[in-house]
Amino acid sequence: MRVFFDECVPRPLMALLPGHEIKTAQHMGWGRKKNGELLTLAEGQFDVFVTTDQNLKYQQNLTGRHIAILVLSTNTLSVLRAKHKEIAAAIASIHPGQYVELSL
Repeated sequence: MRVFFDECVPRPLMALLPGHEIKTAQHMGWGRKKNGELLTLAEGQFDVFVTTDQNLKYQQNLTGRHIAILVLSTNTLSVLRAKHKEIAAAIASIHPGQYVELSL
């Protein structure tokens, strides 16, 4: 699975999700892009957009998007580490165009 991490998702989480090709906004040179533009750029290259931006669904029109969007309820690294298996399962089961909020 090709996974794109928004800037707000801690990079150390990448190491806890083996088996996925994971890139960040910084890796892609998209560090200054806003969410709407990030989604458009990521949509052609990634399967899943992972963010902790709880307001994304209110700020962006997500209708017709092909990229799956996984919203994590926190960006606290200790919580993400403890719940990495749940995050991995959510990534594995999400479908194109689906929007999922994962409460951790």
